[in-house]
Amino acid sequence: MSETNQSIGAALRDARIAKGYTLDDLQQATKIQKRYLIAIEDEQFSDLPGDFYVRAFIKQYADTVGLDGQALLDQYNDQLPSTKTQEYVDRVNDDNPSRRSAQHTENERMSNLRRRVPIVIGVLVVIVVLVGIWLASTNRAQQQHSSQVETSSVSVSGSSESTSSKAVSSSSKASSKSADKVAFSQVSTTGTDTTFTMKNAPAKKTLTLSSDQSAWSSVNVNGTSVWQGTLQSGSQHKVALASDATSVTINMGNAPATTVTVNGHKLPAAKASSSATTTESSSTDGTTDTASASSSSTINQVQNITIQFK
Repeated sequence: MSETNQSIGAALRDARIAKGYTLDDLQQATKIQKRYLIAIEDEQFSDLPGDFYVRAFIKQYADTVGLDGQALLDQYNDQLPSTKTQEYVDRVNDDNPSRRSAQHTENERMSNLRRRVPIVIGVLVVIVVLVGIWLASTNRAQQQHSSQVETSSVSVSGSSESTSSKAVSSSSKASSKSADKVAFSQVSTTGTDTTFTMKNAPAKKTLTLSSDQSAWSSVNVNGTSVWQGTLQSGSQHKVALASDATSVTINMGNAPATTVTVNGHKLPAAKASSSATTTESSSTDGTTDTASASSSSTINQVQNITIQFK
C-alpha cells in the first residue's frame, strides 16, 4: 500500500477517535460490520465484499465521523478500487441494513394500508346505502303529507270561502260601527262661546280649517296658541294635534264661512242661543210702551268653539 492509502485509513481512524466513537459505536451508527470497519482503517480493502463496497463504506464512514465523504473519495480517488458506475454506490446504500430496515417499515405500512382499503370501501358503501334508504323514506313521507294537505284543502275550500265572506262582512260592519262611535255633542253655548265634546276621539288627531270666504282664525291647544292666520276663499289649513291634547279652541272671525273637521269628521254648526228683544218708546202722555219681540235664533259672525276630547 502507498503512503496515500495509509493516510485515508489513518484519517478516518483519527476522526473516529476525535468523535469519541469506538468501533462498536460506529458499527451501530452505520450498520457496517465491525470487521469491515477495521479493514477500512487498516486499508485492507480486499477484505470488503467487493470493490464497489469500498467507496460506499468509506463515504458512509467519513460522513458519520464528521468528514466530507465525497471530498475524501475525490482526494484518494487514484488509490481506491474503481467502480463501474454511480449505480454501485446506490446499490450499496440500498443494501445497507438501516436502509433495508426503513424500506421494510415502509413496505409494512403500505401493506397495512392496502389491507384496510377494502374495509374502508365497505364502510363507505354501507353509509351510502343507509343515506339512500333515509332519503327515500323521507321523500315518501313528504309525498304522503302533501297528498293529505291537498285533500284537506279541497274538502274545506267551500267552507273557507263561506267563512271568509262572513268574516269580510263582519269586519265591514265592525268598521262601520267603529266609525259611527266618533261623534260630536254640543254641551253648552254662552254668547259667542260654544263647547262640544268629541266622543271616542283617536289618539292621533288632525284639525282642518277650511273657508269659502276670507276668514281669520286662531287655534289654541290645551290653552296654548299653536296657529293663527287668515284663510282665503277656497283654502284650508291643517293642525296636527299632540296625542296628549285634551281640548282645542278655535276662534273664528267669520264663523258661517268656516268649516271645522277633526280626522275628517265635520263639526256641526253651533246652535245659537235664544234671546228676547225688548223695545221701549215714550208716548206724548208720558207713559212708556214696551214691546217684546219673539225669540229668534241667529248665527254669530264671531264664534269661539272649544272641542273637548273624550
